[in-house]
Amino acid sequence: MNRKWTLAVCILTMAALVGVSCAKKPPAPVEKEMAPAPPVEPETREIEPPPAAPVDVKPDPMSFEIQQFNEWARAEGLIGDVYFDFDKYELKPNARDRLAKNAKFMRDYPSVQVNIEGHCDERGTNEYNIALGDRRANAAADYLGSLGVTGSRMRTVSFGEEAPACRESSEACWAENRRARFVITAK
Repeated sequence: MNRKWTLAVCILTMAALVGVSCAKKPPAPVEKEMAPAPPVEPETREIEPPPAAPVDVKPDPMSFEIQQFNEWARAEGLIGDVYFDFDKYELKPNARDRLAKNAKFMRDYPSVQVNIEGHCDERGTNEYNIALGDRRANAAADYLGSLGVTGSRMRTVSFGEEAPACRESSEACWAENRRARFVITAK
């Protein structure tokens, strides 16, 4: 019997070993499937730009009325009058410089038209001063023409002594009246 017992023990041992080796293994822990993490973006802060320097918004001078346009052009030094010596209509160097600025203004604003008014001081007869004022206005217009301003954009007129800038009877006042005055008539 010994042999039977040995054989039985061997069979049982083998069966136990087979049973242990065939036993179900516990399932591996299932990791929960997670959605992929969103990409990490670097932290951003809105940086406000420095305040802009104040911008001088200047109105378009072409939108001005004629009187405002005249005042603006004079205030900006773009157009101005020229002055003459007593009983003369020849252009002095400073008058030529002023007329060069007037011509540049007229080239920059090609639709501008001007009246060039010839004026005199109160000395002399009315007839003489009208003729002298005419020569002064024409001297200014001729010089502008030599600088490229078309004659059709200029009109000359003489006021003689009839429209003084200053009414005192002094040399300083008379010097203010001896002029060719520029007045914008169209823009």
